Amino acid sequence: MTHNTPLSPRPLHHLANGRRRLLTTAQLRAHGISVAEANEQCRPGGPWQQLLPGVVLLHPGPPTSDERLHAVLLYAAREPAAGVPAQPGADGAHAPGYAEAMITGLAALTLHGFCAAPPLPSLDAIDVLVPRLRRLRTTGCARIVRTTALPTPQQVTGVPVAPVARALADAVAQLTDAGAVRRLLTEAVRGGHCEPAAVVRELTRARLLNRPHVVDAVDSLLAEGRAIAEERLYRMVREHGLPDPVWNVDLSLPGGPHLGGVDAYWPEHAVALELDTRAHRQEDDALWSEYARKREHLERLGITVVHLTPRKLRDSSEQQAAVVRTALMAAGDREPAAYVVVLPR
Repeated sequence: MTHNTPLSPRPLHHLANGRRRLLTTAQLRAHGISVAEANEQCRPGGPWQQLLPGVVLLHPGPPTSDERLHAVLLYAAREPAAGVPAQPGADGAHAPGYAEAMITGLAALTLHGFCAAPPLPSLDAIDVLVPRLRRLRTTGCARIVRTTALPTPQQVTGVPVAPVARALADAVAQLTDAGAVRRLLTEAVRGGHCEPAAVVRELTRARLLNRPHVVDAVDSLLAEGRAIAEERLYRMVREHGLPDPVWNVDLSLPGGPHLGGVDAYWPEHAVALELDTRAHRQEDDALWSEYARKREHLERLGITVVHLTPRKLRDSSEQQAAVVRTALMAAGDREPAAYVVVLPR
């Protein structure tokens, strides 16, 4: 190809599948098209358009949501050594190599299937997560979000997407509407996308828990998560044929000190069960110390304490039921426990 050769986008048509026609200027150069020639094609009224710096859309019409997503990723990603990233297969299962870049924020939540997240066409900007030291700036439809530790992306419709908890934190960082924040956090837990503790960890890491509307939403989130975890616990006991315990009780020594509350207790076996629905926040250190002291005290009295997390109940209910059953069966081999008073909480 020489400068006298008529330039047409048609020879590049085989590089684009039916859903997306995007190339970077570096990829165009690899096919013999200079920056000047690409700029000429992107002139007003031309057959191409520059969607983002260094990213060319090979048609003149408005970009689709899919094209915007991939344009943002092309802009944010390091250029693959071969010059042209792998194109997705017909089933969309094979994603291009967007090393160290992934969609996050509201766009990621939409891709994860959140009903409370806005549709992609309504988003003026798409958040893209990159390493902190990348030299990029927010421009056009690409909003750069930096991090010192990239999470492992999940592939959603051929797009690398931040995990739900991280995407939530990045979305909440941009939101001032308390209702919107509450709806997103509630859907994350109620929809089974992630556990409350994971959300709170990311919000803490992003230093968002000093915002009153976020704190209020987190309190609702933890209450929601607690209710869901308790329902899973009831279902586990019922579906796996465990003996019925007494639920949500306080234990104390006769005429003595209060030993603390437990979520379930089997008096005949001296087995107590506690759900750990704590979320990691700074004030949790004191709560954890209190919990550890209670557990040690109960075990010194001969009471076996089984500790379960909401995630274990969700992901391995049968295995957790086996843990409880083993503790109940082992009761006959232990020294009799101290007598304790059981009162409803």
